[in-house]
Amino acid sequence: MSEPEEVIRLAAKGDGVTASGRHVPLSAPGDLVLADGTTQPGPHRVVPPCRHFGRCGGCQLQHCDEDALADFVTGRVVHAARSQGLEPETVAPVHLSPPRSRRRATLHAVNGGARAVVGFSEGGSHRLVDIRECHVLAPELFALVEPMRAWLSQRRDRYAAQIDLTLADQGIDCAIRNIKVEGLHQVESLLDFCRDQKLARLMLDQGFGPEAFWEPEPVTITLGNVPVPLPPGAFLQATPDGEQALVGAVREWLGGAGQVADLFSGLGTFAFALAGPAQVLAAEAGRDAVLACKAAALRARAPVEAVHRDLFRNPLRPDELARFDLVVLDPPRAGTRSQVEQLAQSQVPRIAYVSCNPSSWARDCALLAERGYRLADLRPVGQFRWSTHVELASLFVR
Repeated sequence: MSEPEEVIRLAAKGDGVTASGRHVPLSAPGDLVLADGTTQPGPHRVVPPCRHFGRCGGCQLQHCDEDALADFVTGRVVHAARSQGLEPETVAPVHLSPPRSRRRATLHAVNGGARAVVGFSEGGSHRLVDIRECHVLAPELFALVEPMRAWLSQRRDRYAAQIDLTLADQGIDCAIRNIKVEGLHQVESLLDFCRDQKLARLMLDQGFGPEAFWEPEPVTITLGNVPVPLPPGAFLQATPDGEQALVGAVREWLGGAGQVADLFSGLGTFAFALAGPAQVLAAEAGRDAVLACKAAALRARAPVEAVHRDLFRNPLRPDELARFDLVVLDPPRAGTRSQVEQLAQSQVPRIAYVSCNPSSWARDCALLAERGYRLADLRPVGQFRWSTHVELASLFVR
């Protein structure tokens, strides 16, 4: 009989790993894997708070305690850095978003026969979990699930709908795809739903692109104390407190910078937070986001210049970067090799790189290190509680 093996860490996809390299699903660090394959709970295993855990694909780590979650997020970030030869001078304590703080989510819905099924997909499957509780979503978002289920249950047609929810300043911004609303009765029913649930906006895509069905007043999201128009489907950080952790880090690194470039700026999450002490150039390829950022800056008289620029095809060059004291980067998951190549050739004294993908971040930043930048500060952030999705903020200096 073989000796029990201890789970010593969590792998990138959430499986526990023993010293011999054995992967054990749904195990926590400190668990013992016995000879018959069963697992004896260790000191870092807890009872998952949600009844759907194990089936629902939204969470992978509810069985782990706070220490194990913190070690997982920090380990992912630090390991990614060291895999590319990056040694941070400082690693800050991890920030974990609390339960029930997610302000945006995508649900799915199908006709289940007697009633609609509304929820998240099972892990590794297209089957839906008809959620009756959720410890991740903000309460305002989860409160819409049962009314949405009731409204959809009136329908007798077949559908496979996608429901995007975002918590905006005015309430819930909802977008529904792959549902047809035909005839006066269905239109009035949906209008009643919007009115009863006090939706901020409902976008409806019936196969011809999203169209505004309900929007009593213009929808905004406040960034850096500035209300910014919220285009349908625009990117936001997943939780307000996670956004605050990332923005707070970059604010600390602002120092006395007078000129800042915010690249891949989106709606201006970092731009509006830094504007005032600094003049900010906000560069973004998404046209709707640029227009929203520009309108908000004009209305608030904020020192933010929003420009439309595809930084993948047309990155800022070293001569354009020369005037900036700090450059902030928050690119998509794939990273931004082309822009980092230009930054590596520049003399920008400080670069704040925010990322939702430690692997692509580390590959990009290895080039900065080759050209003389050092990784002065690294901040792990776990916005997606109980998920294997990890974020970070980092500061590189010359």
